[in-house]
Amino acid sequence: MVIVYKTSKLEKECNEAKLMVKKHGPVRAKLLQKRLTELRAAAVLVDIFRLPQVRCHELRENRKGELAVDLDHPYRLIFEPADEPIPTKPDGGLDWTRVTSIRIIEIKDYHE
Repeated sequence: MVIVYKTSKLEKECNEAKLMVKKHGPVRAKLLQKRLTELRAAAVLVDIFRLPQVRCHELRENRKGELAVDLDHPYRLIFEPADEPIPTKPDGGLDWTRVTSIRIIEIKDYHE
């Protein structure tokens, strides 16, 4: 899967191991690297959904249109489909089988 980032600062944070550890600590940095590797290796988004430890899920309410994967509780890697146009099913929902690129939005506890 193709991964793009909301900002160049976030891209640097996700691709430089030393900065990742400094910003998130060694445990979250290790999980973040693992999730990014899994996302890059996936052909389509549904491939990630099939990995139970990742717990890929669509968000609701004010975060509708975004998705998240687990890091260390309660932190999540939050992203959105970057395909243009966004693949949808006939009922209007996201078609996970056709999402081939994502945009990383942030790393946070969105429950705050």
